[in-house]
Amino acid sequence: MSETSSDSVLLVDGMALLFRGYYATSSGGYIMRKSDGTPTNGVYGFLKYLLDAIQTFKPTHVVCCWDMGSKTFRTEKFDAYKGNRGPAPEELIPQFDLVKDVTASFNIPNVGLVGYEADDCIGTLARTYSPTTKVQILTGDHDMLQLVDENTEVIIMKKGQSNYMVYTLDTLMVEKSLTPSQIIDLKGLTGDTADNYPGVKGIGEKTATKLLMEYQNIAGILENLAALPKGVRAKIEAEIEMLHLSRDLATIRLDVPIACALEECGWAMVPEKVLSKFEELEFKGLMKYLQTS
Repeated sequence: MSETSSDSVLLVDGMALLFRGYYATSSGGYIMRKSDGTPTNGVYGFLKYLLDAIQTFKPTHVVCCWDMGSKTFRTEKFDAYKGNRGPAPEELIPQFDLVKDVTASFNIPNVGLVGYEADDCIGTLARTYSPTTKVQILTGDHDMLQLVDENTEVIIMKKGQSNYMVYTLDTLMVEKSLTPSQIIDLKGLTGDTADNYPGVKGIGEKTATKLLMEYQNIAGILENLAALPKGVRAKIEAEIEMLHLSRDLATIRLDVPIACALEECGWAMVPEKVLSKFEELEFKGLMKYLQTS
């Protein structure tokens, strides 16, 4: 069956939704659990965000991508990558497998590959689908803005439910004054405190954006070092190696050896199957979504 232009695929950053769901529902110190004691609050929050996005954007296809452990090609390149992150909360650990079971109960494929991050899987699938199908990426991670193109939107979840910023090529330029590829160069220059790589010490987003608006990319900046203010030039010259490494760490890979054909990820929830899973997890408050999704 050939896909039509009215199709759209929602690529979900599973970990972003799960962690957001966990912290949103545990901030008061109360952890939702099944009657046998299994914590379920992160999964519950994940589902509220996922189902809200599906209702809001009405995709015809849905895929959920996951990190598969903390060791990736990025940690091999830079030991300290994400090294500032502590272990996951104890109550969240059993929910990592549980959330994938729940996703599968909706007939949504779970995609991930050891050695890569969910971002790389999302980037690869986005590039696979976007020539023929509208792609929307659901995440809280601004790194994903590098994936925006004519047929790919990045939906950034903002605080609160049903609060989204949808980035297209136009809104990205209006909001950030940058193109998608310049987002990678921006990260190379400024680093990323969340992922724990430094970029060029002393170069912030404002300076980096100004440099990119003037010289297009890191190569252009380096070709014009002599024209830069003395202080900026000195900072960049002192950190050339880290600049290139940071840019590489920031680059989402588009060639991960994974595949998920569109016909495998059509949004086709079977209410009875989901209902059975919700009953098992004692998710009474989510039953209403089954009537409206």
